[in-house]
Amino acid sequence: MKGHLIKAIARERIERLFEFARAYAQSDPEAAREAVAIARRIAQRARMRIPKQYRLTFCRRCGNLFLGSGSFSVRVRDRRSTHVVVRCLKCGWIRRYPATKEKHIRSVARKS
Repeated sequence: MKGHLIKAIARERIERLFEFARAYAQSDPEAAREAVAIARRIAQRARMRIPKQYRLTFCRRCGNLFLGSGSFSVRVRDRRSTHVVVRCLKCGWIRRYPATKEKHIRSVARKS
């Protein structure tokens, strides 16, 4: 019971910190970066993952929020397999996400 309560409190605090970071990213980027760092530490202490909706919105190396086109670049590559490349323009960190074809997604949705 205690573990569930700790994780629920941690999840709520992480959500609040990411909302704060998103609101102040343009006016005070350093405070936004610090909020992301605190949220990451809370998740580590509670031994839980940051929700995917927030995990995809910041650089893991420098903590820069990916808001607006001035903080990151996105490219779609089709080398070995189709993937999306997101690059942080502050530190150069690169993250690759697999991209699937839309037809495949629709066929999987129909089977479910």
